[in-house]
This record gives sequence, structure tokens and C-alpha cells, in this order.
Amino acid sequence: QLTMEIMQKVARKHGLVCLLHEKPFAGVNGSGKHNNWSMATDKGSNLLSPGDTPHENAQFLLFLCAVIQAVDDYQDLLRLAVATAGNDHRLGANEAPPAIISVFLGDELSAILEAIRTDTPYQGKEKEVIKLGVDSLPKFSRDTTDRNRTSPFAFTGNKFEFRSLGSSNSIACCNIMLNAAVAESLKQYADRLEGASNFESALHDLIKEVITKHQRILFNGNGYGEEWVEEATKVRGLSNLKTTPDAMPHLLDEKNKTMLMAHKVFTESELVSRCEIMLENYCKTVTIEAHTMVDMVRKDYLPAIEDYLYKLAKTTSLMKSVSGNVKCNYEISTMERLSELTDYILERVKDLEKSLADLKGIDSVLKSSEFIRDDMIPKMEHLRKHVDEAEMLASEECWPVPSYGKLLFSVY
Repeated sequence: QLTMEIMQKVARKHGLVCLLHEKPFAGVNGSGKHNNWSMATDKGSNLLSPGDTPHENAQFLLFLCAVIQAVDDYQDLLRLAVATAGNDHRLGANEAPPAIISVFLGDELSAILEAIRTDTPYQGKEKEVIKLGVDSLPKFSRDTTDRNRTSPFAFTGNKFEFRSLGSSNSIACCNIMLNAAVAESLKQYADRLEGASNFESALHDLIKEVITKHQRILFNGNGYGEEWVEEATKVRGLSNLKTTPDAMPHLLDEKNKTMLMAHKVFTESELVSRCEIMLENYCKTVTIEAHTMVDMVRKDYLPAIEDYLYKLAKTTSLMKSVSGNVKCNYEISTMERLSELTDYILERVKDLEKSLADLKGIDSVLKSSEFIRDDMIPKMEHLRKHVDEAEMLASEECWPVPSYGKLLFSVY
């Protein structure tokens, strides 16, 4: 949070603006951040680093399983922790992790866990066949495929990277949810193992059970593909919470409230207030964007199109006055299309103004967010499409705002 504040202040000091919006330009990759997460003892020993002794190997597997279980059991909490109006434009847009939460372990570690799950020998890259147990692990390198940025939650050697955060997100919320969820897994393990008569046997059974039960959350493939969405939702039963209004109400799901309250992270009233505040922020953000869009269309874009139409009409009239053989195909076809677009844009902006008026009559913040998602945002996208087409037809000199080319590639 402090880093983002300094970035913005330094930018202003030099006459610049630091954009922390997740998707400031359509068609250009958005902006996010990676949250690197691990656990360590009070002596500094990394609990997510495979060790050199049987004890360290068992410890690594147990804590690895705790994270896998936590992400599977509370995937909705991790998703809502990064939900904002800006990040909704970015997630799942073939440039960032999908809205579906899954865990990437890499091919080698995945094969090791599969060997443990099935009680079969493991054959690694060095072709050495090893009979695995919870206290014996082969040496394995950081998987080269951890460069696969389609995974939202990836193991990268001795830590996890949560890659779904937007550029404007604070890292606090996702870490609160992740810490609490992993704590819940470890609490369950402690309750089970501390009373076990044969600790090693109970540990082996527990690790094998967790790997089997939570196998659905493990995915090393391409998160951008439509086939993954189909497999994740219909075969594996994972949640696909595409927008903030989809995700945020899950904060008040009974299992989530129970876990967060049991660990004294939040009280019930704090959860209710946070849910309402996040939804209210979403509503205010999109509403401001919609009012800005209406204002820009009426005061900037429609007058600009009218100015260009006037120039085209004047040019056409002058050309035809010089020679009756001049066809003016370009001028006439451009005028006809821009005139059509002007009517479409006016119609769309009136629709959006009506939606803004209707929004004021909705007294529930959740219903307001759903109305924005289902009604206003599609209308804004439709209006944007028509204005973009008009921009491509109009003269650059007539257009009231800089083009993408000037914004992104010009040096002043």
C-alpha cells in the first residue's frame, strides 16, 4: 500500500500519472501484481522447502497439503479477496489468470504426489525409480513450466505465487484469507495427528487422503482455454466467479463465516459490513464511470462527429460544384455511416441515462451491483463499441481526445 502511494506521489512530482487501474486501455494487456507467499518457523526455516532429512520431507508434504486443501476449500474467499470493478476487466481476459482458482505444482511435483496417492514407485527425470513415502522425496528442481502465467496460484520451488491480484489491490485481504484458510487446514491436521497412536502411519494416511480428496484443485494446463472452463466447472466442480457481484456475497456463506469467526479474524458484523462496503465500492466505481461516459459522449464525441460531418458535407458540396462528374464515394459513404452511428450513439446514451436513473430506485447494495453487472455494463460496452467505430472514421484533428497511438507510442 505504501509502495503504491509513493509511486503515485513521485509520478505527480514529475508531471506524470501512475496508472494503477487494472485495465486502462482496451486491447492492451492489463496490470496486476503477484503475491509471493510462504511459511517459516521462528528460526527462519521455510516450511515449503523440501528438505534433506525424512523429518523435513514429511514436514514439507504436510504443509504443502495444508495449502492445497485451503485453496480448494476456500477458493471463493481467495477470489473475492481480489474482486474489484477494475480487476473484473482483467481476470480471464486471455492475458491474466482466469477467475477460476486452481493450484499449479509443476509436472515433477505433481507426479510425486500422484505416486504417493496411488502407492506406486516414482520415476523421475533422472530415470531413478524410488519407492516414495511421506519421509522420502527425490531431489527435484523448480519446474520450468512455472513460467505458465495462466495459473492463478502457482508453486515456484519454495513458495506460492497468487497471481490474481489487480494493480490497485492491497495485498492485505488475500493474505488474510489465505492465512486463515491454511490455519484451518493445520488445525484439522493437529487435532487428528496429536491423538494418533502411530504418528507416522497417521501422517501417511492423512497426506494420501488430502491429495486424493483435493485433487480437483490441481491443474498444470492452459488456464486460458475454453476447455478448461468446461472441465473446471462441470467436471471438477470448481467455482467460476467472473465478477465482483458474483464473488463478494460468498463472504457471508456459512462455511466461510464459521471459519473466519472461529479463528477470530472477523466478527459476523464485521463480515457483513465488509461485504457491503466492497459491493458499494464496486457500485460507486462503475456508476462514476457510467456518468463520465455519458458526459464525454454528449459534450465531446457527438459534437466532434457533427463537426466532422459538417466538414465532409462542405467538402462534398464544393467538389460537386467544381465538377458534376465527381462521385465523392469516400465522403458520402463516410457521412452515411457516421450519421447512422450518431443515431446509435444517441440511442445508447439515452439507454444508459435511463439505467442510471433506475439504479437510484434500488435500495439494496447487492441488487444494485447485480443491476450494474447485468444491465449497465453491457450497455456501456455497446456504447463504447459504436464510439470506437466513429473514432476510426473521423479525422484525428476533429477527435477531442488523443488516440491510442499518441497515448502509447508518442514522446512529447
